[in-house]
Amino acid sequence: MTETALATAMPVRRPIAELPDELVSQIAAGEVVDRPAAAVRELLDNALDAGATQVTVRLLGGGIRCITVEDDGMGIPPEELPLALRRHATSKIRDLRELECVGSLGFRGEALAAIASVSDLSITSRTPEAAHATRLDARSGELRAAARGRGTTIEVRELFFNTPARRKFLKTEATEQAHCLEALRRQALAYPEVGFALWSEGKLVEQWRPAPRQQRLADVLGEDFVAASRPFEWEVPALRILGRLGLPEAARARADLQYLYVNGRFVRDRTLAHALRSAFDDVLHGQRQPSYWVAIDINPELVDVNVHPTKSEVRFRDSRGLHQQLRRLAVEALAQSRAEELPAAEPAATVSYSLAPAASPLRAAEAPAFSSPPPLAMPREQTALSWSAPRSEPAPPERDAWLARLTSPVAPVTSVATSAPTAAAPAPVQDEWPLGRAIAQLHGIYVLAENRQGLVLVDMHAAHERVLYERFKQALARRMDAQPLLIPLAFAASAEELALAEAHADTLLQLGLDLSPLGRQQLALRSRPALLDGADLVALSRQVLADLGQHGGSQVLERAQHDLLATMACHAAVRANRQLSLTEMNALLRDMERTERADQCNHGRPTWRQLSLRDLDALFLRGR
Repeated sequence: MTETALATAMPVRRPIAELPDELVSQIAAGEVVDRPAAAVRELLDNALDAGATQVTVRLLGGGIRCITVEDDGMGIPPEELPLALRRHATSKIRDLRELECVGSLGFRGEALAAIASVSDLSITSRTPEAAHATRLDARSGELRAAARGRGTTIEVRELFFNTPARRKFLKTEATEQAHCLEALRRQALAYPEVGFALWSEGKLVEQWRPAPRQQRLADVLGEDFVAASRPFEWEVPALRILGRLGLPEAARARADLQYLYVNGRFVRDRTLAHALRSAFDDVLHGQRQPSYWVAIDINPELVDVNVHPTKSEVRFRDSRGLHQQLRRLAVEALAQSRAEELPAAEPAATVSYSLAPAASPLRAAEAPAFSSPPPLAMPREQTALSWSAPRSEPAPPERDAWLARLTSPVAPVTSVATSAPTAAAPAPVQDEWPLGRAIAQLHGIYVLAENRQGLVLVDMHAAHERVLYERFKQALARRMDAQPLLIPLAFAASAEELALAEAHADTLLQLGLDLSPLGRQQLALRSRPALLDGADLVALSRQVLADLGQHGGSQVLERAQHDLLATMACHAAVRANRQLSLTEMNALLRDMERTERADQCNHGRPTWRQLSLRDLDALFLRGR
């Protein structure tokens, strides 16, 4: 390389210099404000912190040409208006103690300064005591009297006019307006007691008046979401979890209907999102995404919100416990069947049915009693702040023999055994059961039944598959029995995996994995879950450690065992073109009513549908 080329390649040393205030502000603005919706979000936070009961947003050019946010909050005194535009000037916190337990949406004191550095901004504000409002122009610093009622109006004109490179990255006006509307929607869902309105080009785009939370959810997310979702709630002294979880049938192709809040702040938390998504493991079809609205109110001392400039990420002191509790609540909500929501008369003495594959490896003398399986217990009340999962009950002695047969091949189903009704039992009537009384079988695939609402159609294979799958899971009872390995399995591990194995040794043992360091760069596996014979143990171990590191817990092995049970249930369930008697069809309906998650099969497909009398009348134009 020539001396000229070498000189060109060598970096030129530049002296260290303090950056101008304007450049510092624009650098900070790049972290806080990247598009009009980010400015709207920050201004909405300030309005809500000011105690507003009505917030109006007005846009021109999708927010690129102008954003105006009006509120009826407490306002800003005239002497504090210039200070409001300075960096790190805020009324939200005063010292480190208040920073560690932030209770407001804003606290950094950066938003107004950042927005003012990349736009032409003005503030008009009036306190309840003031005789008139005061307007501050951020560019000139001029203060003058203005007219408006109590509250604050912030006008942001020509966003990024002095940073053309940033402005080039903005999308179309319609796209930017849609992002602004989404920012408003997120706040509207968190604060139902506040009214919100969005105007664009002088036209009203969306408006939500103050309403009870249930009504606000219906107004913002739609009546369909409320109808196809289930509420759940759990509370201890330092924590309250409230939410609505969309049913699997309301799942979407995109994750665009997922709203998660911590102390009134919309956040994106991978740990909590994983807890909710994992609850849908065996009820969601394919790559569909669940829909939910979840609000977590937690003691501010147990969560750190000073993590990201946009305040969209938080850190919990006990993320693992919160993950487990949220997942437990979601699983419990999904365990209910839609059949439980159908109105039914008081049941009379019913016929006792039992539907089970005769050629299944679960022989009657060996299998647990499944005729009336006990429900999965989910703790709803606790007296102290404890989110750890309850210990599994010891397995009964008769279960050991059954667990030993779980890995044996499943024989094909050749017949369906049913117990005959007693002579004294009255004939069933359709009002006794939510899923009604079986009346026929269609093409050897569907069971037709009539109930008080009309006609019930059941996919008999999918329904029986779910019934058997849930019974197998109950018999397993979440117990991860370990099988010692004759020769320990050693494999290379990273420093992070070694540290996780040591830190979570007790958790790994509960999952059936005896995993411990073997030297400085290896891990040794000395036991595995008893059901997972023939599995790739190294890959499973790595995946479990990754889950523990990211979420503080792992369902990897549980899912692997459930996949095995799901395969068994699929092979053992009644097949298409099997002719069932009415007694056998009624047995299946009764089993479905007793089974959790009976609305979907193991693959997430629906197992039954209800056609109401109104639906049937519409098909034949009755009453028109």
